Amino acid sequence: MIEILLMGFLLGMRHAMESDHVAAVASLVTKSPSMRESIRLGSVWGMGHTLTLFVFGSAVMLLDQMIPEHMALMLEFTVGIMLVALGIDVMRRFIQESMHIHVHRHADGSRHIHFHSHADKALHADHSHEHLHAGRFPMRALLVGIMHGMAGSAALIVLTLQSVHSFATGMIYIALFGAGSIAGMAALSAVIMLPLQQSANRFSALHHYLQLGIGSATLCLGISIMYDIAKSSQFI
Repeated sequence: MIEILLMGFLLGMRHAMESDHVAAVASLVTKSPSMRESIRLGSVWGMGHTLTLFVFGSAVMLLDQMIPEHMALMLEFTVGIMLVALGIDVMRRFIQESMHIHVHRHADGSRHIHFHSHADKALHADHSHEHLHAGRFPMRALLVGIMHGMAGSAALIVLTLQSVHSFATGMIYIALFGAGSIAGMAALSAVIMLPLQQSANRFSALHHYLQLGIGSATLCLGISIMYDIAKSSQFI
């Protein structure tokens, strides 16, 4: 049983690396002002993902019924729509905003990367935006994680029901799976942020195109998911 629970943690870390998860969190990280905030976004995504798995997992184990296949497909299709929306948002920001990038040093010595459109020069001049990014809970990351948890819950619950024989053990399994997904996505967010941070500091043009690449990849992946599900469901 210990081996099964440990496997849950490791599978959670691997689950965080799936392409649709990576694309969604990468699109969120493009708006992040710092490495710390990027890790926070990834962790909150994992929290939302785990919260949904607890809800779906407990319902399935208590009712002893699986999620209908057509509902699982609908949820996956919704993830495709969400990825398209996230990709469009990143590309919209790339197209509409003429970005000004600089590293701003606070009075306490901490530094943050700031992204401004030229329309915000007056706001930039007096630094009244200094702490707008601090303390605000990343609700979008939580909602994206919840949506991914809903879409990925069917496969996880099948594995859980096949591996454990009690409700309590099933909940522990999901908790460890969730902890693995939180750790995996936090680490992945840091890896994604690193080239964005370095390019923002040294090569602003490259930074813009990295954002465009992330937005385009997210958009294309969302369309691909929607197409594959529609094709398998004989909609097209």
